[in-house]
Amino acid sequence: MQTIRLLCALCVFASISAVATPAQAEIFRVGRLLCSSSPRIGFLVGSTQSLRCVFYRRGSSQRYIYAGRIRRVGLDVGVTGSGVLSWAVFAKNSRIGPGTMRGSYVGASANVALGPGFGANALIGGSRRSVVLQPLSVERAIGVNLAATVTHLTLGERGRQ
Repeated sequence: MQTIRLLCALCVFASISAVATPAQAEIFRVGRLLCSSSPRIGFLVGSTQSLRCVFYRRGSSQRYIYAGRIRRVGLDVGVTGSGVLSWAVFAKNSRIGPGTMRGSYVGASANVALGPGFGANALIGGSRRSVVLQPLSVERAIGVNLAATVTHLTLGERGRQ
């Protein structure tokens, strides 16, 4: 029970941090990452999902495709169908090209579903730890699930669209 409270507190802290971000951070927003996820079964202590992600570069029609895997460790109980995760992408500079999003991201996640469900993910990482996926992402899925986890997302380049 203490672990659940600790993970929930971590997710709340990440959400508050997202709200406290200065308005100037908007100048570093470089696009949006939209991922389709495979169905997920939570095995009490974690789960794994495959992702297909598309990075939409801000101010451009260019898109870059990534294959990904998201692993969650912590309280993760239940089953969800395929879902969608969406992040605003921030970077130290605006030079985002093919493969820039490739890498590992770590952080915390919280999800709840009883029929339609929603989640929050706070992740940082990427190429030389220079990319931040919006501290509060939106995740939609249908199922019955409760999760408060430490999360590891890995993205690999797939090409242009």
